[in-house]
Amino acid sequence: MKKVILTAIAVLGFAFANAQTGGFAKGDAFVSGAFKFGSEKTGDDKTNSFEIEPSVGYFVSENIAIGGKLGYKTVKDVSDAFTVGAFGRYYFTPASQFSVFGQAGLDYTNAKDKVYDAKSNQFGANIGLGLSYFLSNHFAIEATWLGLGYSVNDNGGHDAEKTNNFSFGTDLRNNVSFGVVYKF
Repeated sequence: MKKVILTAIAVLGFAFANAQTGGFAKGDAFVSGAFKFGSEKTGDDKTNSFEIEPSVGYFVSENIAIGGKLGYKTVKDVSDAFTVGAFGRYYFTPASQFSVFGQAGLDYTNAKDKVYDAKSNQFGANIGLGLSYFLSNHFAIEATWLGLGYSVNDNGGHDAEKTNNFSFGTDLRNNVSFGVVYKF
């Protein structure tokens, strides 16, 4: 019985290793994004939050994809934020099942603080790395992390001082995001 199980595992492993699933090519499009719901309670104080940020990309050449995203985030009775962004990716081996890519992006966020009745605008630019691994011809899992980022927030404008933020490096404990990509 052990020989049959080991043989089956070996055959499946060989088939998995030789399967050429997925990969990107010129003209392919993909969708991904984020969805999050949260609830926090401290004593009698309860806060609910919701976030959605779909993104779409298109391969303009064999290795280069461009795309955009729209996002909305709300924390009940605290804040609302709308985000729009654009990104470009360079895939080092786009046609293979496993590929590494570099990504650069620009974001704009308009936020409203409901507690202080204040609005703010934030512009950001970032550069990072990512990995994608195709599980089938249409679905891939993806991991991305930020390497270099800069943002400026006007903190409501008028007489408020701007906040500039620059970051370099990565914290693999907190700053890695995982997602699913659908290619069509």
